[in-house]
Amino acid sequence: MSDADDRPTAANFVRELVIADNERGTFAGRVQTRFPPEPNGYLHIGHAKAISVDFDLAAEFGGVCNLRFDDTNPDTEDTSYVDAIIEDLAWLGYRQGEDYPEPLYASDYFEQLYRWAELLIERGCAYVDEQDGETISAQRGGYGNPGVESPHRDRPVEENLDLFRRMRAGEFADAAMVLRAKVDMQHENMQMRDPVMYRIRAAEHHRTGTSWPIYPTYDWAHGQSDAIEGVTHSLCTLEFDSHRELYDWYLDQLREAGELPHEQPRQTEFARLALTHTMTSKRKLLQLVTDGVVDGWDDARMPTLSGLRRRGYPAESIREFCSFIGVSRTNSRNEIELLESFVRTRLNRLALRRMAVLRPLEVVITNWPTDDAGDPIVEHVELINNPENSEDGTRTAPFSGRFWIEREDFMAEPEPKYFRLSPGREVRLRGAYFVTCTGFEANDDGSVARVLVTCDPETRGGNAPDGRKVKSTMHWVSAAHAVGGSVALYDRLFSAEVPGEATGDVLDDLDPDSRELLTDCKLEPALADTPPGAVVQFERLGYFAHDPDQPMLFHRTVGLRDEWANIQKRKG
Repeated sequence: MSDADDRPTAANFVRELVIADNERGTFAGRVQTRFPPEPNGYLHIGHAKAISVDFDLAAEFGGVCNLRFDDTNPDTEDTSYVDAIIEDLAWLGYRQGEDYPEPLYASDYFEQLYRWAELLIERGCAYVDEQDGETISAQRGGYGNPGVESPHRDRPVEENLDLFRRMRAGEFADAAMVLRAKVDMQHENMQMRDPVMYRIRAAEHHRTGTSWPIYPTYDWAHGQSDAIEGVTHSLCTLEFDSHRELYDWYLDQLREAGELPHEQPRQTEFARLALTHTMTSKRKLLQLVTDGVVDGWDDARMPTLSGLRRRGYPAESIREFCSFIGVSRTNSRNEIELLESFVRTRLNRLALRRMAVLRPLEVVITNWPTDDAGDPIVEHVELINNPENSEDGTRTAPFSGRFWIEREDFMAEPEPKYFRLSPGREVRLRGAYFVTCTGFEANDDGSVARVLVTCDPETRGGNAPDGRKVKSTMHWVSAAHAVGGSVALYDRLFSAEVPGEATGDVLDDLDPDSRELLTDCKLEPALADTPPGAVVQFERLGYFAHDPDQPMLFHRTVGLRDEWANIQKRKG
């Protein structure tokens, strides 16, 4: 696999669109975007693409990207989500004051949105409907089926204004009535069949408290918020492409009334990010959290940015991946192994090497020297911190007559082509000595309890003076100096490539064994100094992130093998 920085950047049709706009003088060469998350959950990997498109495009053309929270649903929103989103953006590399001004909120515009809604009523373009939600939904009909006009559709303007103002005053119960746009109940686009603009919610809002008993819908708030802020290019994922006609219709009404403070913004849709073995529905992710399937939004198995951060994914790798896959008009699904290849490539350059034994088996050197008191001599061997970066230097690790190896690195009855430790086999210990297995001790159940070896003192440093070769180099940890730790190993949270494809419910494909926690791991002493959140390479095992909150807990970020390269070979 080539270095991630050498991989070509894929096509970006949105960028080409902006270039064409600038050449034509559209928006007078101005570029303003926005990233508009709803504060009803944590950001996930799919948001990373939208973030990079919105912020990077504005930065490239000397424009502005706003962070605007579309906080129009008080039932699901919370300030904790706001804080988490801002934190995730900063981790990804987009910081307040550097990449965007202070956060904005749709709730900042509630008063203006309300006044504009009254304007639409006055223009005969909106009306109050007292029917319940089920009836309204049924009357919309369906594709190929005609819609049915509400009996309240032709209310007099004065009556609509009176009812809407009383809705605003809090005189009616939840769901007693709604404000609907008066568009076309026979329109082929279902979004245009008199969509709801306001609904009554007796709920406390995280910013406005109880001052507003009515709340705008996303479609009404979104485009108008864009217009208030002066957004030029309103970039959305493809599921909103059927909403674009309504987006334009609302803005057309305000433009015709002379109400738009800036040029009319334009919505453009691009393909969302989808990965194999991954689900990014915030509603379903919340269910995983509330049902206790995962430990929280930042569980290292979650596809949330906070989960990926805890697992050790570098933010730069995520941005490189988003740049690599490009921006297109067609939805597709990328292999998660491709994202992991970007993570692995960056960590290979940056991560310090360390030795850790996850499933320990004791080895005793029977000819190891002792001091005058009969205690085994302790030596210190020199090990390279990072072969990819000489500036990281070296470290020393203690070595003595007892050490730990991986249980799988010994086999009493070796299979063909098994080159690790077995009776009569000589192997190299990383940076230390050649040792030869002379036997082993067994437990009552027949399992191996201890391995016995002899050491060749002439091979210190891992090389034989006579030039003889061995076929295996193994990692180890000195038994007398090991520090204890726990290691979390991960498989896919969802076993199916496309979760839910077979049954219609993504939760049917949850892997109950997606995490294995090992609590008796033996780690070399240097690992005790690993900063919280830092990622190291456990030699021969993979990349592991030190948990930011729980000392000496390491999460496996990715393994050492490049599965993406293997996939490409199979496809070729």
